[in-house]
Amino acid sequence: MKIKSKEELIQNDAFGVGEPNDAYAQYFTGNSYLKPLTSPDTTVFLANVSFEPKCRNNWHIHHADEGGGQVLICTTGEGWYQEEGKDAISLTPGTIITIPPNVKHWHGAKKDSWFSHIAVEVPGSNTENEWLEEVSDEQYEKL
Repeated sequence: MKIKSKEELIQNDAFGVGEPNDAYAQYFTGNSYLKPLTSPDTTVFLANVSFEPKCRNNWHIHHADEGGGQVLICTTGEGWYQEEGKDAISLTPGTIITIPPNVKHWHGAKKDSWFSHIAVEVPGSNTENEWLEEVSDEQYEKL
């Protein structure tokens, strides 16, 4: 279901929209919001990430020597997930994406909908997130 306004997102997102994602803004095209759901020092960190229409994060890789990666649990609105060299996958509430470690990918909102997902950081050894180039407007507009 497309979500047309931030107010509608707030009404429909059971986990809450959170605050502007200023700490990671340099890695996003557009505005995103972050609401931690667990403490960052717990074994499994979960956060609700919300995206305004057209907002997406840069290409990035969740590196790990063992374990690691990320799980996205889509909760509200509509978005996209894409791994390098593969077609984009449409995201709607209930979609779960398991991102293996060491895979280049991006995710974000569709052009005409707000979008939220819970991001689950999968524990592993020597985990590190590497932020890469932006998803260009040309790449994004093809979706």
